[in-house]
Amino acid sequence: MRRLKYWQAISEGTVQCMEADPSIFVAGIGVDDFKGIFGTTREAFERFGASRVFDIPNCENAFAGITIGAAAVGKRPLVVHPRNDFMFLAMDQLINLAAKWRYMYGDQGGVPVVTRAIVGRGWGQGATHSQSLHATFGHFPGLVVVTPASPADAKGLLISALTGSGPVIMLENRALYELEDEVAEAATPIPFGKGRVAVEGTDITIVAASLMVHEATRAAAMLAEHDISAEVVDLRSIRPLDEDIILSSIEKTHHLVVADTSWARYGVAAEVAAVAAEKGWASLNAPVRRVTPADCPAPVSKPLEDVFHPNPVSIAQACLDVLRSDGALNGAVTDVQAKFFGPY
Repeated sequence: MRRLKYWQAISEGTVQCMEADPSIFVAGIGVDDFKGIFGTTREAFERFGASRVFDIPNCENAFAGITIGAAAVGKRPLVVHPRNDFMFLAMDQLINLAAKWRYMYGDQGGVPVVTRAIVGRGWGQGATHSQSLHATFGHFPGLVVVTPASPADAKGLLISALTGSGPVIMLENRALYELEDEVAEAATPIPFGKGRVAVEGTDITIVAASLMVHEATRAAAMLAEHDISAEVVDLRSIRPLDEDIILSSIEKTHHLVVADTSWARYGVAAEVAAVAAEKGWASLNAPVRRVTPADCPAPVSKPLEDVFHPNPVSIAQACLDVLRSDGALNGAVTDVQAKFFGPY
């Protein structure tokens, strides 16, 4: 099996699906740029040209409506947002039309609009460019929301989206594009709603999504130095949510920490905690702990931003607290995004 970077896996999956299905087109701000949205759309543009990969103006709400209409008449749009924050402008169309289409019109196929969007912090981008909107979109029935953490999952989940029948939102953390791992060459879909165990463990479960899977994995390595075995569960999919993998893990470990890139209140961390409380209460030996950004907008200052976002130390410390361990964490850790400088 080859090793590909996260962006290369997305690019390969896009091209393979476009080769198989001529109704797929790619549109978004900068998709035909020489950088190709971190490289993810460049090969598609070179292979299929401006008729199937094209730039759009800053008209998120209008273009969401255009692509929903295109999907309704047989096209398969793949829309790319360089920043997920600007998807707020498209929410009316995505939530009131795309998500509800099959319910309102009795169309069980729905409208196959696929939306990719880049999320997460950068280098001090402040309150309006550092948000992760997966919980916001995950709130609405009719939308599928996925957060791939690995190159293989990025490709497989995208293929499921581009070959499925309903609207899908795929959120990609900008810190993951240079991540490299094994990726199958075949265009094999990964089903929605099926998480994976990223790290096996027996003492405590850390449930995470997207970038936090890697931070949780690093936290697990830190905890191993304290003879604590942490299991890391990668949700992969926010809606549908794999409740079984959460419950089976806490049945084994009896302790739960949830790490997320968005806020604790009304978010993914809250939903996972609710699943544990409603369906796994008998398995828990301690309260659930959520590790999320502070309950305020993101700051611009780099030192404040570093404190604002969860990291392996804060996740590992939460695990120690839940386990009522008095172990002390040694030293600092290198920021996963220390080498990220933009442009987005």
